[in-house]
Amino acid sequence: MGAQDTFWSVNIKFLRLRQKLSQEALAEKLGISRVKLNAIESGRTANPTVDDLINFSEYFRMSIDSLLKMDLGKLSDQKLKDLEEGSELFMKGSQIRVLAITVDKEDKENIEYVPVQARAGYRSGYADPEFLASLPRFNLPTVPKNGTFRMFPTVGDSMLPVPEGADIITRYVQDWTTVKPETPCIVILKGDQDFVFKQVTINQEAGTMLLQSFNTQYFAYTVPIGEVIELWEYYSFHSKALPEPQTDMQQLMRMLQEMQNELRELKKRSSYK
Repeated sequence: MGAQDTFWSVNIKFLRLRQKLSQEALAEKLGISRVKLNAIESGRTANPTVDDLINFSEYFRMSIDSLLKMDLGKLSDQKLKDLEEGSELFMKGSQIRVLAITVDKEDKENIEYVPVQARAGYRSGYADPEFLASLPRFNLPTVPKNGTFRMFPTVGDSMLPVPEGADIITRYVQDWTTVKPETPCIVILKGDQDFVFKQVTINQEAGTMLLQSFNTQYFAYTVPIGEVIELWEYYSFHSKALPEPQTDMQQLMRMLQEMQNELRELKKRSSYK
């Protein structure tokens, strides 16, 4: 698709004017020069970079597809608010879905391993093929052929009985709206935040994710959808340590948690009637 087939430049200008911002003000917020922003709005940037796509998508809370393919100026104000509030593509995580992968000699996808020392660099290099190529990679015959898989190390004991220091094999989640409540996932967060292994429950209306630990000693907390870069759903774990048997107290706490979940589901069902 050529540049003439997209609405990239007109959409950026439209969204800037909608927020009543000058080019100087928006450029400062985005960390780019006014000259570059002017070139984008004037249509002189034929092929926006991945970094620019992500930068503008995150700032305006619009999916990359929307910025490129939809004439936002022709949408109603309510439709624009829906897109911004995450009722459609933003909630799917597709606003930043530029996934780099590596393949073997037979053109089959590898499983990349993100070691502890590479965790900090992953947040800035997850879409960079060169960064991905620098990671250890392997294949497992037991992993399904459909889907993209990646291995991440765990730190801490928040996901017991999964042993501390285990390596988690995960499947990439393309559409976040398909994630069922309390699905174990590796959650890649922005900025200086660490990425975590948690049970994920997505609240589409609020635009948030609830992150819970299996270990009940840790409190659950929520993060805005906009703070999440990637979701990787749990598939299996590898560890040298054997899981410790649960104590009577842990089993009791687990039973209470299951009862609370069942009561929560019953309340939801009764509210629909």
